Amino acid sequence: MSLSTLPSHAAEPTRLDAPVLDVVIPVHNEETDLEPCVRRLHGYLAEHFPYRFRITIADNASTDSTPDFARMLEEALPEVTAVRLAEKGRGRALKHVWTHSDAVVLAYMDVDLSTDLAALLPLVAPLISGHSDLAIGSRLSRGSRVVRGAKREFISRSYNLILRGTLSARFSDAQCGFKAIRAEVAERLLPMVEDTGWFFDTEMLVLAERAGLRIHEVPVDWVDDPDSRVDIVSTAVADLKGIARLARALGGGRLPLAALREQLGRNPLPVAGVPAGLTGQLMKFAAVGLASTLAYLVLYALLRAGLGPQWANLLALLITAVANTAANRRLTFGVRGTDRAWRHQAQGLVVFGIGLMLTSGSLALLGSVSATPAKWVELAVLVIANLIATGVRFLLMRIWVFRAARA
Repeated sequence: MSLSTLPSHAAEPTRLDAPVLDVVIPVHNEETDLEPCVRRLHGYLAEHFPYRFRITIADNASTDSTPDFARMLEEALPEVTAVRLAEKGRGRALKHVWTHSDAVVLAYMDVDLSTDLAALLPLVAPLISGHSDLAIGSRLSRGSRVVRGAKREFISRSYNLILRGTLSARFSDAQCGFKAIRAEVAERLLPMVEDTGWFFDTEMLVLAERAGLRIHEVPVDWVDDPDSRVDIVSTAVADLKGIARLARALGGGRLPLAALREQLGRNPLPVAGVPAGLTGQLMKFAAVGLASTLAYLVLYALLRAGLGPQWANLLALLITAVANTAANRRLTFGVRGTDRAWRHQAQGLVVFGIGLMLTSGSLALLGSVSATPAKWVELAVLVIANLIATGVRFLLMRIWVFRAARA
């Protein structure tokens, strides 16, 4: 039997014999481990999985006898299918098989089966029921039991900390080779995933989170494979490049995540008294506000040398207010283009006027207490007044300036 590719969703959408679960095993030069691992997985699924299943061996450009073993397993076991790709890349192999599979739930695991198979049913059950959109095995969540060296443990935890700091990722383990996704979600999400290598998992999860999809995490028992052939250095470099590329794409707003959220019906549920997206807006507004405050203090210190405190405060506030409104318009509230830009700036100046009254009032109050206050006291008063003005500015921008544009 020749190596085959799987039918697409569109080709046979109503097949009654389609499997519920398709487990993909991406391999490259795994002639030693492939047969025992596939037979072990097949035996487990046949005994414990209550629905129809398929195991797909995705061979990406092996140069040893791996294709021969894949063909043999395909002929020996009716639930096993083999797919041959001409190019390397775990992400490329997964994307190819997942986008051509007719199963309801798509999963993958590493050929070494480092993850205890007892976690497979808890992994896919929330996807079969429709409760969750993706599921991942986590070696870093509470309840996991992991056996591996200190070096790999350090690298794994450091990588996930980098993801949290750069891409605001909330999932705990991006690289565990034990994941699943609903087919209807994969059909819409995978075209946005660009990476074809090891960063494929991370990119898929970050985009899923940004689209509001529900990610289910399963603590796993995991034993490190001492013979793993993953090149840690080259993989780490590729992952860092992937993080930078994805951060640029998300920052530029060129990914249609909002449309994906609407298609899949995963818009955030409204909570009485809590505006949607408030936490993210507060974080972005705080970052813009911090930069604006630092710019204001620098400008004030420079202008104060030749002008009085009131004029220095006025000019420094005016300059930073225009920049602050433009930055919050794009970054915090996601308003792009030139439509109503002048109106937003005019409203921003009104908000600026309120901030001016707060800061000027604080300077006037300080002047009534001391005719010649120390410079550090003057700056401290201005910082406190600016913090108060910043809070007022956020509320006014959210409920007045950019409310119509966000709606």
